[in-house]
Amino acid sequence: MSPLLWWRDAVIYQVYPRSFADADGDGMGDLRGITSRLDHLVELGVDALWMSPFYPSPQHDAGYDVADYRDVDPRFGTLADFDKLMAAAKERGLRVIVDLVPNHTSSDHAWFQEALAAGPGSHARDRYHFRKGFGVDGELPPNGWQSVFGGPAWTRVADGEWYLHLFDTSQPDLNWDLPEVRAMFEDVLRFWLDRGVDGFRVDVAHGLIKETGLPDWTAAQVPITSPGAEHRTPPMWDQDGVHEVYRSWRRILDSYPGDRMMVGEAWVAPAERLARYVRPDEMNQAFNFNYLMAPWTAADQREAIESSLAGVEPVGAICTWVLSNHDVVRHASRLGFPPGHSTQGGIGVDDPQPDEALGLRRARAATLLMLSLPGSAYLYQGEELGLPEHTTLPDAVRQDPTWTRSGHEVRGRDGCRVPIPWEADAPSYGFGPGAGAWLPQPADWARFAADRERGVPGSTMSMYVEALRLRRANGLGRGTLTWTDAAWNEAPDAVDFRNGAVRVITNFGAAPIPLPPGEVLLASGDLAADGGLPPDTTAWLRA
Repeated sequence: MSPLLWWRDAVIYQVYPRSFADADGDGMGDLRGITSRLDHLVELGVDALWMSPFYPSPQHDAGYDVADYRDVDPRFGTLADFDKLMAAAKERGLRVIVDLVPNHTSSDHAWFQEALAAGPGSHARDRYHFRKGFGVDGELPPNGWQSVFGGPAWTRVADGEWYLHLFDTSQPDLNWDLPEVRAMFEDVLRFWLDRGVDGFRVDVAHGLIKETGLPDWTAAQVPITSPGAEHRTPPMWDQDGVHEVYRSWRRILDSYPGDRMMVGEAWVAPAERLARYVRPDEMNQAFNFNYLMAPWTAADQREAIESSLAGVEPVGAICTWVLSNHDVVRHASRLGFPPGHSTQGGIGVDDPQPDEALGLRRARAATLLMLSLPGSAYLYQGEELGLPEHTTLPDAVRQDPTWTRSGHEVRGRDGCRVPIPWEADAPSYGFGPGAGAWLPQPADWARFAADRERGVPGSTMSMYVEALRLRRANGLGRGTLTWTDAAWNEAPDAVDFRNGAVRVITNFGAAPIPLPPGEVLLASGDLAADGGLPPDTTAWLRA
């Protein structure tokens, strides 16, 4: 396999710029802060970092409402700061992936402001989805589509027309049937490729194209879209026309040296449908949300792994594996509930609380299981510290638009976005020079600080470092998974497979299980006194 195809087995670390490191002391992370902490990523042993949006934005949705795709928001720094970050990353052998948000712009974007001023029937409005409403005076929305964040997906403007926003009112959806929209984003791709980025994470990759005519749809929005509700694919998701967009983008990426890549955020099922996004002339990767959402049982985990691998095999693509990101409850907390308990809407102070010890034990086991699988893996900042969700974040400080748009019924995603701890005894745990942070950190997070875990045997950070070292040394990302069926039959509450020279066993049961003979390379927790594998523990053995 070509050594240039770095992304086929890469471990990619997601940086959420607001919450990673604050260099200027304003309580919000920034690009200079990221640059100052790059050595942490080198120490972990990751191959690349992906940065969530840092573009000019009113920050109504934490930067996923972009007002200018070719600049840096002053809160995060300048283009010069970006260039310095790129240079520092390259010096350390780290690739850099940036977020691209093509489904919608900010309502502050020059195009949308022009559309508001131009009025009905104008070319400026054609760049978005403006429609007349129903009712005597057009007072009813054009259709029944609902926002992902809650409430209707339509907002009426002063002249009586309505515009579509599948997310917040501040995020009007673009009309991708218009060649001008496609041309603009091709220019944006080239702008960042010319600055040296290695790839793009494409936000809402399954949402760009809408079904012609915007037919009505009244079913509830669900996390993973698949045909089923009303017996058809929702008209706002996973339309066939998106694939021509990505074929055109792939041609641009392939025209640059260095094997640039795209990874799509496509909440699509079944796996065969998701595989369409990673055909040889489209995206290089797509996030595997089916795996992320799989319950913590042996049967569910095995099914998610098997279906994921089988889904991409016909198109020759690789699987990605992920357990946490900026949109879901951190897996150290999510796994602290019984299998089947939903944390989709977030966790608040008066919600049922996870079992912290159980959650961390399962999270460590899940991480070793994930990092042993062939393909590319994504880590979310702070998970290497065993960081849990901030499940008691005061409602008064929440900023996720989901919280307000749902009428304060859905807590949203703020709990996984709290600034991470670096130094136990420093103000804001070393996040920045000041004591404040844009979201308050829990009072007991000193125990998760990186300086408390670095080099400590048995710490979660030390486990990640060793797992990534062994993963690379044994070529697990480029290996082949073979189920160990005999052991599976004998221990139905275990997942047991080989990947090259490494045998991986995870115990999902309630009692320890015996381990086969062989050298234990790494385990997510202490083994039983007799050498057996305890519940909620993963072991890597020399096969």
